[in-house]
Amino acid sequence: MLSMLPFSSLALTQDFCVANLLLSDTPSGYPCKSQLLVTADDFYYRGLATPGLVIPPFNTALASASVTEFPGLNGLGISATRFDILPDGVVPLLTHPEASELLFVLEGTMVAGFISADTNTVYIKTVRKGELFVFPQGLLHFQYNAGNTTAVGFSAYSSPKPGLQIVDWALFKNNLPSDVVNMTTFISIPEIRRLKTLFGGSG
Repeated sequence: MLSMLPFSSLALTQDFCVANLLLSDTPSGYPCKSQLLVTADDFYYRGLATPGLVIPPFNTALASASVTEFPGLNGLGISATRFDILPDGVVPLLTHPEASELLFVLEGTMVAGFISADTNTVYIKTVRKGELFVFPQGLLHFQYNAGNTTAVGFSAYSSPKPGLQIVDWALFKNNLPSDVVNMTTFISIPEIRRLKTLFGGSG
C-alpha cells in the first residue's frame, strides 16, 4: 500500500520513487512503482543519444527526457532535453513555467538570451562549445544557431516536468480570433493570418 503514495509522502522513507505511468499524475508527481518491480532499466535512458525530430519552421530538432519518457526521474526534481539547431535554426521565444534551465553547448555556437519580467531587460550572450548559460524559471527565452554547422546543446531542468509554452504557438497555433491577436499584439491582420496558416491555427 505504501508504494502507491505520491513521492512527496515517501521522500524521507525510501531512496526513490520510479513513476508508475499506468496511474494518473498528481500535483506532487506520479505514484511510485512498486520497488519489487524496479530494475536498473528504470534509471537508464538513451533518448538523448540521437537527435529528435526537426520541428518546422524552427529548423531545430528536440529530444526530451522528462518523467513521462524517463520514469526514474520522478520525484528527483530534474529532467533534460537535447537541441540540434540546424544552420539558421532557432529555439523560439518560450517559457518553462515549472523550472529553471541550464544550457550546455556540446557542439557549435549558439546565441542564448532571456527577458527579465521585472524590467524587460534582455540578457543575451554568445555561448560556445563547452560553455553554459542559465535561464531563470518562467522567463521568456530563446536560442539560435550562430554558426554554419549544426549546433548541439543539452539542457537540464530543475523539475521532472518543466512545462513548455512557445509564444508563436500560443498566438498562432490555436483558434484565438485574429482580431483579438491584432488588438493585443498590434500585428496586422494579414500577417496574423499568414502566421496562422504557417503554424496551423484558425480564427
